[in-house]
Amino acid sequence: MSDRLVRRTRQEAERRERDLLSPAATRSTASRGRNLPEEPDPYRTAFERDRDRILHSKAFRRLKHKTQVFINPDGDHFVTRLTHTLQVTQIGRSIAVTLGLNESLTEAICLGHDAGHAPFGHIGEDALTPYVAGEWHHAAQSVRVFEVLEPLNLTWEVRDGVRAHSWKIDPPPATPEGTVCRFADRIAYLTHDVDDAVRAGVIRYGDLPAGAIDAFGDPGSEWIGSMIEAVATESVRTGEVSMGAHLLDAMNVLRDFMFERVYLRSEVDAQRDEAITVIRDLVDHYVSHPDEVPDSYRHHGADDVTAAIDYVSGMNDRFAIREHDRLTGS
Repeated sequence: MSDRLVRRTRQEAERRERDLLSPAATRSTASRGRNLPEEPDPYRTAFERDRDRILHSKAFRRLKHKTQVFINPDGDHFVTRLTHTLQVTQIGRSIAVTLGLNESLTEAICLGHDAGHAPFGHIGEDALTPYVAGEWHHAAQSVRVFEVLEPLNLTWEVRDGVRAHSWKIDPPPATPEGTVCRFADRIAYLTHDVDDAVRAGVIRYGDLPAGAIDAFGDPGSEWIGSMIEAVATESVRTGEVSMGAHLLDAMNVLRDFMFERVYLRSEVDAQRDEAITVIRDLVDHYVSHPDEVPDSYRHHGADDVTAAIDYVSGMNDRFAIREHDRLTGS
């Protein structure tokens, strides 16, 4: 038998979690479990198993052609919802490793956090909100994807982190790994959305708030490193995942700038209106023709509106446009 490789068991991985992670880290052996009991995997922890399930899911693959900011951009280097998710995962892992948190739980949450996003980015959320009570939000739909539409029987901790990855969701994540995903998501979209906006000619680097440059250095990889360091430093000081107030303020100023100058700029109003029309026309059609909703998107107990939303929100941008053209003859 070779002495160069060994077979790691789940029990060994769980022992490493127990002995090597920070006291605040979430151990897989302490998970609240799954909705349906399962026999443990012989080699993978519960969170490693969840990570793999999400990575192989259909919802994850569909992120490839879903908008991050720019709808159907020309060029190969613009960020998509899939590349954004991979960047969030990398940043989340970096923070988790630095703080001695559970990497696999962090990775599973980050990989799954946007699985329920509608076509056309956050415009899709605006388009779908009139059909539901309150607000239609991709975080809740991401949980629905993994619990109902493509049930993966994920652990409670992963589902909770996905549910609360957005800063607007209350209550916040129950685990520090879920909070890591919150920071990783914001770090990722602020840094790569700036690059995309400059590439598209919407802004120049010189337009960026001076406070952001002073706080984090030059845009790009230096920003990512600086923001990760800011989270790590303050988290060690306070004992919980956080960022120093003055640096968080600088990040929020940058976020406000991006909303004003990029996300909600008046130049995209026509494109925004067109995207909303596509989504609402599709939902209206499938509500009126529920028999056309594929069986995989119609589940026991779902009314016609819910089934239509499940189907349309699961579409990627290209398929939504193609279906709209087919149904309207445009």
